[in-house]
Amino acid sequence: MQTREKLLELLESHRGTFFSGETIARTLSLSRSAIWKAVKALQNDGYAIAAVTNRGYCLLEQNDIISAQGIRKYLRPHLTGLDITILPTVSSTNTLLWERAGSGAPEGCFVLANEQTRGRGRCGRDFFSPSETGIYMSLLLRPENCMAEKALQITTMAAVAVCEAIDDVSDTEEKAQIKWVNDIYLHAKKVCGILTEGSLSLENGMLEYAVLGLGINIYPPKQNFPVELENLAGTLFQSQKDDVKNRLAAQFLNRFYDYYTCFASSNYIEEYRRRSLVIGKQVLLQSARQSKSGVVLDIDDQCRLLVRYEDGTEETCSSGEICVKGDCLCR
Repeated sequence: MQTREKLLELLESHRGTFFSGETIARTLSLSRSAIWKAVKALQNDGYAIAAVTNRGYCLLEQNDIISAQGIRKYLRPHLTGLDITILPTVSSTNTLLWERAGSGAPEGCFVLANEQTRGRGRCGRDFFSPSETGIYMSLLLRPENCMAEKALQITTMAAVAVCEAIDDVSDTEEKAQIKWVNDIYLHAKKVCGILTEGSLSLENGMLEYAVLGLGINIYPPKQNFPVELENLAGTLFQSQKDDVKNRLAAQFLNRFYDYYTCFASSNYIEEYRRRSLVIGKQVLLQSARQSKSGVVLDIDDQCRLLVRYEDGTEETCSSGEICVKGDCLCR
């Protein structure tokens, strides 16, 4: 671990606390000169670190910069060993992690970025991922004995987990909700999209690995949302909050692994239903074959959509996209 990372880990774990240069030097086995240089490097990266004569150095509470050290301090003990990589800019966190997965990276690799230049959504869409105003993250999973159709569970588990994480850090009493299958809404605006991509074994049809990607809009973009998104996209907050990005990423991991470690269980399904935006609504279901109008009757224990069409027929759907009639809950 480099000097900068050692110092950040110490300061992150004691935000708001001053450490003298002597104490830091003794704790980290570093020279005073190396500490000063590391402080300057962190300040140049945007960290608000106070340096006060006779008091030392303090990472102020008024920071919202994502870091591996900042995430780990909120993780449950059994998750602190996850391989966490933070990057300023990537083309796509899913693309990067997919490449690592193909090279044998282990389950639990977690990549986050402050910006994506070619972020991806479902159905080949772009995912708007501007600098500094959101977090874009991907998690590598290697579930055992998982058939392809079970991969839907990964997305739906993640949907519940991110809703719970948003509720945990949010300053509003309104609960985050799910538009089947993978969009998260708050205040009637989309604040998060989820994209799960998997690799199947040709020998047995089992899922070899899956890359679970999420993009969360935390603050309004500096240049506003593109025109085509301005009536759809929303953000969690209107102004900066203290350490929200680290808390949100960690709480997502904590919640998601609660469900994922019981992969065969459907213990999250009832919560998925409770947060559904579409049960009981008139929708337009769009698939590769057709578009049909109907009413969503329920979501089953495999998170498939039960729809009754206008002609009275019913169907259970595990793929496709839906638009809720009378509002703008779809792109």
